[in-house]
Amino acid sequence: MKIEANSKALVHFNILLKDGSAADSTRVGGKPVWFIFGDGSLTDKVESQLLGAEKGETRKLEIHGSDFFGPASPDNIHFMDINQFPVDLKLEEGSIIAFEQMGGGAIPGMVREVKGHSVKVDFNHPLADQDIIVEVDVVDIRHQE
Repeated sequence: MKIEANSKALVHFNILLKDGSAADSTRVGGKPVWFIFGDGSLTDKVESQLLGAEKGETRKLEIHGSDFFGPASPDNIHFMDINQFPVDLKLEEGSIIAFEQMGGGAIPGMVREVKGHSVKVDFNHPLADQDIIVEVDVVDIRHQE
């Protein structure tokens, strides 16, 4: 069975930086994820590179991070008052902080700059503007009706 336009594919993926160092992997949690082709959760570029893959196959995609995580947007960069942060929290450029969302859950934000009382926080995915390698291991394939 091969991945087709109407497929649902269970995959493990490893995300590597261009230098080969690991950035993320579904194997860390031990749980592969389902991708439904054509539902918009994957970009056309990623889908096109996975079409035709078979169960048990591994595909290596050399892509830009925006093709996997979505493009970086200036709307996801916020300036916050330093007083909104706990006093004992060390704010420095490159720090990643988990921010609680309304309704539960957390979203990571990267501190890009601290200037006076202003903290510039970037909520774009940190790899959205980098070239990455995504290794996709196809665990199972199902065709949708």
